[in-house]
Amino acid sequence: MRDVARSIVVGAGMVGLATAWHLQEQGVEVTVVDRTGVAAGSSWGNAGWLTPGKAIPLADPSLWTYGPRALIDPDAALHVPFRVDAALWSFLARFAAHGTHRAWDRTMAALTPIDRMALECFDELGAGGVDAWTREGPFVIGFAEEAHSPGFLREVEGVIRHGQDVPFERLDDPRELAPQLSDAVKVAYRLDGQRFLEPAPYVEALAASVVARGGELRTGVAVTAVSGGTQPSVTLADGERLEADSVVLATGAWLPQLARALGVRTRVQAGRGYSFTVATEQPAVHPVYLPFQRIACTPYQGRFRIAGTMEFRRPDEPPQARRIQAIINQARRLFTGVDLEHREDEWVGSRPVTPDGLPLVGATRAPGVYVAGGHGMWGIVLGPATGKLLAQRIVTGETHPAIAPFDPLR
Repeated sequence: MRDVARSIVVGAGMVGLATAWHLQEQGVEVTVVDRTGVAAGSSWGNAGWLTPGKAIPLADPSLWTYGPRALIDPDAALHVPFRVDAALWSFLARFAAHGTHRAWDRTMAALTPIDRMALECFDELGAGGVDAWTREGPFVIGFAEEAHSPGFLREVEGVIRHGQDVPFERLDDPRELAPQLSDAVKVAYRLDGQRFLEPAPYVEALAASVVARGGELRTGVAVTAVSGGTQPSVTLADGERLEADSVVLATGAWLPQLARALGVRTRVQAGRGYSFTVATEQPAVHPVYLPFQRIACTPYQGRFRIAGTMEFRRPDEPPQARRIQAIINQARRLFTGVDLEHREDEWVGSRPVTPDGLPLVGATRAPGVYVAGGHGMWGIVLGPATGKLLAQRIVTGETHPAIAPFDPLR
């Protein structure tokens, strides 16, 4: 076990900042470094869902029928650019190999312990001074027809089978809770036991709490190299070298740039999501999910955030306007009183996806250097629990069973 008095966390998203906050709880001095700023990556424009009941494997058997559509349908929720990219196609082959019932159950069993901890970890942050809210649902789940719902129902039943409490019931009229849904939505359910937040304000409040508790936050500073050993260190783009007793890499879809040299061989692919906000005729109060279209919506600062798509491109590629249009095309007939023509906050963010659907949390081969990432779409909801358990691992040397399956050297 190392004597850890100081730590450097690279990455100021939800996962990195939660790790920094929990290291402070363990008495560790922290410096957080980010090449851009707080919540600058996938923590900014996502749907803000705190839904452990939906933190499930991304690959499932439907991938085998839906996947080919991603290559030919410009409006498909899953988009794969048709290009010569050996690394991308290698990732997709491994990802698709996990699209079986057996693999889904195996991954779900590994995710369930941390899923069950997720919401209480938000309560812990709130009790510890993070000045931002989380709110209960319900979440309204809508389908244009009955034939579109069995996949969602199987997912919920699978989550319950693995030990989570996920209350849901059929709704007679979803418009009582979500007047934004049009009459084209014929089948709907109410999902309870979940929460949501406004992601950027929440992560900013978490950063403010880290600073208020004595942490240092350095933004606009890129890390170019990481070294382990008796005195782990990071080297900044300007040549400055920072030393500490431990280093945590929480750089999302950019994790391989630094972690691969440290023995982390599991590929992390950017699964890019898009979102925007719109005005609504009636106030949006509850989150809405359209599973068949893979569209997630949340009340956001007096507007309605609409998020969707999974686009497998490199994380720094420019936004593709066609992906925003695809979301609009899919959503148009299912919403009413929603101004899709006057959009604000258009955004693309790179979510870190692993082939087996499991995060990468734990020690690398470099002594004193750790990683926390690869959460796919679930970095917001699982970030606080990840940070808590990784901080304990760094300080005590003991790995909590909930993160044991996430060994980054697997």
